[in-house]
Amino acid sequence: MKNILFAAAMVASTAAAPAFAAPEAYVLDSSHSQIVFTYNHLGFSTGMGMFSGFEGEISFDQEDPSASSVNVSFPVRSMLTGWEARFEHFMSGDFFGADADEMVTFTSTGIEVTGEGTALITGDLTLNGVTKSVVLDAKLNQTGMHPMAEKEWAGFDATTTLLRSDFEVGAFAPYVSDEVEVTISVEAMKAE
Repeated sequence: MKNILFAAAMVASTAAAPAFAAPEAYVLDSSHSQIVFTYNHLGFSTGMGMFSGFEGEISFDQEDPSASSVNVSFPVRSMLTGWEARFEHFMSGDFFGADADEMVTFTSTGIEVTGEGTALITGDLTLNGVTKSVVLDAKLNQTGMHPMAEKEWAGFDATTTLLRSDFEVGAFAPYVSDEVEVTISVEAMKAE
């Protein structure tokens, strides 16, 4: 009888416990998501490029951000450089040797919350056929109802530094810096 009462009490206490929210799916807003990269060019200037219009998904748990995840992919040839000859050089054998199907992917493997609205997102970055673990220093900008789309929205910024040579695109280093500074800004809408 004691065992039955104990079991009943356990079931009752579990039923009374508050439910924890599960991560919710968000889809990147391709029109408001960009990756900007910068590098030192021979000490004379800061070269810049961008990826935009890419797709991805975020599983976002507002109550426990460490339970969230990120998955993004885009073609290497979607790179924007502002000058066609530079783009063609980046796509050549000196750098990527990229065909139309070559993708850049990032899949998170862990999230460490570092403060109110900040986190370190560790993940596997595959670039030029090489996969390395990288860490994004991320910040939640805002969540809430998008005033025009009338849907739940979220915005994030993140930064990291990559070494080109880690991904076998280190041509002309150290004259053109091996280090590339990466700045990411994304908006995502709650999936329906």
